[in-house]
Amino acid sequence: MQAILSVTLPFFALVLCGYLAARSGVLAESAIPGLNGFVLFFALPCMLFRFGMNTPVLELLDPVVLGLYALCALLIVGLTLWLTLSDRVRLKDAAFGALVAAFPNTGFMGVPLLVALLGPAAAAPVICTILADLFLTSSLCIGLARAHDAGAGNARRAALQALRGALSNPLPWAIALGALASITGLRPPGPLDTVIRMLADAASPVALFTIGAVLWRAGQHAHSRTPAALYLPVAGIKLLLHPALVFGLGLLAQKLGLGLSDFQLLVLTLAAALPSASNVSLLAERYGADNGRVARIIMASTALAFVSFSGLAWLFGIGARS
Repeated sequence: MQAILSVTLPFFALVLCGYLAARSGVLAESAIPGLNGFVLFFALPCMLFRFGMNTPVLELLDPVVLGLYALCALLIVGLTLWLTLSDRVRLKDAAFGALVAAFPNTGFMGVPLLVALLGPAAAAPVICTILADLFLTSSLCIGLARAHDAGAGNARRAALQALRGALSNPLPWAIALGALASITGLRPPGPLDTVIRMLADAASPVALFTIGAVLWRAGQHAHSRTPAALYLPVAGIKLLLHPALVFGLGLLAQKLGLGLSDFQLLVLTLAAALPSASNVSLLAERYGADNGRVARIIMASTALAFVSFSGLAWLFGIGARS
């Protein structure tokens, strides 16, 4: 456990630093979108490009990994909608609750954390989860949320608009360019490669710091007080049920001989055990959902994940690897 905590504690401590910096005013609220933009459009794409460039493309886009993770995400979305949709939680709010239940913080936290725990080979399965969540999970849930306003007849159009939004995200393009570099063997010229490497090295600490700042901002912009009964169960689905489902269906896939390795299953299970993606609070605010509830789900899952994620890693017998 000590070896695991030596990796996980600094990651969660950086999140806390970002939260405290924003709360104390050391980091101005007006600076948070710029910090988030730096990570999303510069540092994180460079990190994903480098991992993609150095990973065989069949590992980077493994259909079994993609299929298993996508199926689990759909099941979690459906279950969360079924459990939470009520007179107190309208469809739009239930859709965003389902999104944070199924969408772990794999980009800002998962890639660097799992690589630190398991080595560079962990990057490929995590990248698969990012693609599934960007194109399937988020598009579906945002489409449902927009359909609430547009009417059921426009649900398909709303889903297509959400998919176009996913295509405007720089992360899948960075992964695609990395895959292309992997296939062709081409590499950026020296000075450009140095710039990419420097930005990639900045991704992990700045992203973690940004998570904390975004969480504080989300709490400040919450427009409602949410009872614990409306957000803690969703955090529990994210941290406990999601990884349990991935692990269970992964074992079934192995028994069926679908070619899922023990290592891939381990990475997928730990990825599912990560806290909810912090940027979903910004999406909820943009689409007029109950961002107070979404922010509390994300905050609870992030705070509790330090214990639940570290405990799960310990149960799997993981030792930190540099």
